[in-house]
Amino acid sequence: MHIISLGYSHSPGFNDPVKWLTRISFYTGILEELAKSYAVTSIEQIGYTGELQQAGVNYHFLDTGKSPYQSTTALNRHVKALKPDIVLVNGLIFPLQVMQLRWMIGNDPAIFLLHRAEKPAFGIRRSMQAFADRFIDGYFFISKEMAMPWIRSKIISRSEKIIEAMDASSVFQRVNKEEARERTEVTGQPVFLWVGRLEKNKDPVTVVKGFLEFAKHAPLSRLYMIYQDDGLLQDVQQLLATVPEVMEQVVLLGKKSREALQDWYNTADFIISGSHYEGSGIAIVEAMSCGCIPVLTDIPSFRKIRGEGECGLLYEAGDHEGLTKALLQAERMNRHTEREKAYKRFVEEFSPHAIAKKMEDAFLQRNTMRSFLVNKRKKRITEVS
Repeated sequence: MHIISLGYSHSPGFNDPVKWLTRISFYTGILEELAKSYAVTSIEQIGYTGELQQAGVNYHFLDTGKSPYQSTTALNRHVKALKPDIVLVNGLIFPLQVMQLRWMIGNDPAIFLLHRAEKPAFGIRRSMQAFADRFIDGYFFISKEMAMPWIRSKIISRSEKIIEAMDASSVFQRVNKEEARERTEVTGQPVFLWVGRLEKNKDPVTVVKGFLEFAKHAPLSRLYMIYQDDGLLQDVQQLLATVPEVMEQVVLLGKKSREALQDWYNTADFIISGSHYEGSGIAIVEAMSCGCIPVLTDIPSFRKIRGEGECGLLYEAGDHEGLTKALLQAERMNRHTEREKAYKRFVEEFSPHAIAKKMEDAFLQRNTMRSFLVNKRKKRITEVS
C-alpha cells in the first residue's frame, strides 16, 4: 500500500527542507509510524524542489512558482505519477483541488481528508465542499463531536465517514523533572504552564484572572506563560497590576524556542488552557507527553483529550471563577498519580503510534470494502454472461 500525504497550501518563504521538516515534526512522526509498514510519500510545497528521505518517509518538495490553478494541476499530476493507493489531504478547505485530484487519479485510490481546525464554510464555498464530499472516502477529526457542525451543514453526507484520529502528535519526551527544573530555573509549588498566542480565542486574561484568585490561597504556586506575540500583553500586565500582592506569582516568559519547550513541559505540574475553540490541541498533547496534568476548557476537542475523566480537569471557557475552583481542586490532587494518568492517555490515544494505527485501520477497512465491491461486481457480471 502506497500512502501519499499532501497539502494544497504553499509556503515559499521556507527553502530549507530539513528545517521545514523540523517545523512540522508534530505531523511527520505520524507518517514515520506508517512508514514502518507501508510505502509513504509526503509532498511538501515550499521554496525548494528536490527529494529527501527521513525515517522511512520519502519527501518530495515542489516549488512550482505558478498560479494557484497551475500549482494545483502540477501537484495532482505528481500524485498521479506516484500511483497511490491512499491520498491523505491536509485540510478540508480545498474542494476544487480535491475534485481535480479525483478526476486525475481515478476512482480506485482512496482520498481521506485531515481536519486542521477549519470550520464549515458558507455560501458557494459550502456548496463546493458538499459536492466534493462525494469524491472523499473519509475524514479524520479528533472526535465525532468535532465533526458534527460539518454533518449538520450537510457538507459531510454521512457520519460513517468520520474517523476519530488527531491531526498531530508530540515529539517531546519525559526527562528527569529535577534536571529540567534546573535548566528552566523555575520556582514554586505547584507549577502551572500556559502556552499560546496572546489573543482572544486563547483567552489569557481569563486564565490570569482565575490564577490570581487561586494564588491568594496558594502563595507558593507559580504560573509561567510562554507566548509568541504581544497581542493582549498590555491587558495581562494591567490585570497583574491590580493585585500587586500576588502578581509576582505570574511569570511572563515571552518567546521560547521549540527545542526549549520540552524542558518547560517537563518542569510544569499542570498545563492550563483558556481556549474557546481548538481543532485539536497540539500544545496540550505535547505537554501530556511529558506528564503534565491538563486543566482545560470544556470544549469538544478538549473533552476528547481528557477522555471520560481519565485525566485532568475541565472548566467553562471564559469563566475565571470556574478556573479558580478547578485550580483549587488540582492543588489537592496526588500529582504523581495524575501525571501518570495524563501520560498514559497520551500514549494510548495521541502518540504518533496510536494515531498512525487509527489511520491504518481506516485505510485497510476502505481497501477491504473496495475489494469486496469489485469482487461482487465481477461475480455479478460472470453470472449474467
